[in-house]
Amino acid sequence: MAKSGPLVVEDFPGRLTAQVIVCSVIAAFGGFMFGYDIGISGGVTSMDSFLKEFFPTVYVKKHAAKSNNYCKYNNQLLQLFTSSLYFAAIVASFFASIVCRKFGRRPTMQIASVLFLVGAILNAAAQNLGMLIAGRAFLGAGVGFGNQAVPLFISEIAPTRYRGGLNICFQLLTTLGILSANIVNYFTLKLQPYGWRISLGGAAVPAIVLLTGSLIIVETPTSLVERGKKDEGLRTLMKIRGSDDVDKEYARILDAVELAKQIKHPFKNLVSRSNRPQIICGTILQFFQQFTGINVIMFYAPVLFQTIGFGDKASLLSAVVTNTLKPICTVIAILVVDRFGRRVLLVEGAIQMFIAQCSIGGIIAVHLKTTNVMARHDAIPVIFLICLFLAGFAWSWGPLCWLIPSEIYPLETRTSGYFLAVSMNMFCTFLVAQSFLTLLCHMRAGIFFFFATWLATMCIFALTMLPETKGIPIDEMAERAWKRHWFWKKYFNNYENGQHQLQEKSLE
Repeated sequence: MAKSGPLVVEDFPGRLTAQVIVCSVIAAFGGFMFGYDIGISGGVTSMDSFLKEFFPTVYVKKHAAKSNNYCKYNNQLLQLFTSSLYFAAIVASFFASIVCRKFGRRPTMQIASVLFLVGAILNAAAQNLGMLIAGRAFLGAGVGFGNQAVPLFISEIAPTRYRGGLNICFQLLTTLGILSANIVNYFTLKLQPYGWRISLGGAAVPAIVLLTGSLIIVETPTSLVERGKKDEGLRTLMKIRGSDDVDKEYARILDAVELAKQIKHPFKNLVSRSNRPQIICGTILQFFQQFTGINVIMFYAPVLFQTIGFGDKASLLSAVVTNTLKPICTVIAILVVDRFGRRVLLVEGAIQMFIAQCSIGGIIAVHLKTTNVMARHDAIPVIFLICLFLAGFAWSWGPLCWLIPSEIYPLETRTSGYFLAVSMNMFCTFLVAQSFLTLLCHMRAGIFFFFATWLATMCIFALTMLPETKGIPIDEMAERAWKRHWFWKKYFNNYENGQHQLQEKSLE
């Protein structure tokens, strides 16, 4: 927990301008692309026309008279269809971090939209499994570039007091992307046998919006100054703040850039002692986000609803209903995150999701056997508990695991540090997506208790190991957050003492 005593936060002048809002919303369409893909894959993999064309063995198991409720979708190639995107995103995010640093946040988003557009076209036109997986790989590359650039972009242009809420726009658009995908799947299910092509091809729409919008938004002042465009950086800062009184904030950016220039190899500098707290917390948050069990709900919601006894159409409709709640609850996070802080939401969300996961696991363990169909009156509470889970995720670990890593790194390691966070998220997403159906087959209802155990661990971590970052200027995070934390401060104290000793020796 943080060191006791009041913390005086000195915000820089500047109001929330229309320029900042427009830039944040356009950039956040990178989240819409990400969310659309998350939502579309689960619905498509439950469509008979899609399964018959690419995964005929799964189609046969699905319609077998005595099909095992927990194992009928257990197929490595089917899981690869979902998870291949995230493996590609891991690789792409490394190159995105380099592009982000050398060429800027805006070009990185433009590359993301082009890659995503290519992936959507390949998926919609897929004639075989290889073409389908190739399309997913391009989508993954787009996700890697987009998720690397968008949260950093928003955190760097946002006024300090509004940074949390604006950054969560990325997650809000992600949830709207998921909802849109569920609605599209619900209607394309009726369009046999090519409805799945329309669903997958729909990913082109948010890609085109981001590509077009990225042509009119500004680059971040920090990125411009970092690349030697100081005058343009100053003009852009005045433009997005709606004020000429930006001297203090501009001076802070200049200081951060000068310090960053001393670091020739950002990835090597990540392992230095003073950077370990941010690296550990930034990456472990991404691990925890995926091990909330959210992908059990999001990727395979229609599959899960079918498993507990709903038909194709009913399962997709249930997914639409449950995912309508998520954007609403993400708006709640936007409204309260800069008032109550990050840690309160993380702790509350972990407790809420823990209760939901344990309850879902208990109901399914009792009422869903190997080959039976769960009674409707037993399945309805499961939908309610899924809504409870989604609400808790939507105002806590969903948006904050993107927000916090985007604001905790110093400029000299910001893109490389955020790369580690993004790649950890994509790796864990890949791991869960590739293994979930197999785990469901072998663990059955126990899989919900598996994720509940992680939720308990996450709650303890947020309470004890994570400093509060609310209201602290992004380039003053080390001084005002990490050096005041009861545990992490020793990394800075030892580092500063060592630096002081080296300076004394050099003077001698």
